[in-house]
Amino acid sequence: MEAERDAILAALTPVVDGIAATFGPVCEVVLHDYRRPERSVVALSGAVTGRTVGGAMSQIGMRMVARGDEAADELNYVTRTDTGKLVKSSTMLLRDSSGAVFGALCVNVDVGAASEVHALLGALAGIGAAPAEPPVTTFGDDIDSVVDVMLDAHRHQSWALLDRAGRLDLFRSLDERGVFAVRRAIEQVAGRLGISRASAYSYLSQSRKESRSRPSEGMREQSGSLADAREQANNGGHT
Repeated sequence: MEAERDAILAALTPVVDGIAATFGPVCEVVLHDYRRPERSVVALSGAVTGRTVGGAMSQIGMRMVARGDEAADELNYVTRTDTGKLVKSSTMLLRDSSGAVFGALCVNVDVGAASEVHALLGALAGIGAAPAEPPVTTFGDDIDSVVDVMLDAHRHQSWALLDRAGRLDLFRSLDERGVFAVRRAIEQVAGRLGISRASAYSYLSQSRKESRSRPSEGMREQSGSLADAREQANNGGHT
């Protein structure tokens, strides 16, 4: 199966250059191998997001990995890079003969100039409402920086001020976005939250169990008490 996946990636590598050449300098095409999220970019042509071969997957790719084989193609969505560039993208998943997702072919088009022209024409004509602000997506070669941005987006409150439900929601949200598919992410999350690695593993495990079974409130409270006691012990009595 690994040989089959390698063959699919090899066959698509020249396609990357072909698509980018067709659409010109506003287009970037990226071929991802999801089997290695920290260096998923195996082929790239164009320079829209500033990535390089050997770079990491983005938040979008991490979300795809979290969904596993249930993931679906995402076409013609608009995001904004952290430098303010407006990008229209399509992410087309790669599957092997068993249907398992293992990578993606992504097309990113810089539509900033076209958007400005559209807005100008609309203003001159006196029509059209202002478009909704697209979400910011982090594209980077360093997977740690992508995880950091995702953590920052969920740090609305101090960890110490979150109750057990809030802490589990935080871990569940990060898990759904594919953060924990990245090697060493649990240590990175624990360090940013100021908790022990054992506590981070405990909260992740509990959030996954609750997502699967949704136990009764009494069982959740009892499990939470044990987790909090374990965390205090691991951190010398501090959360």
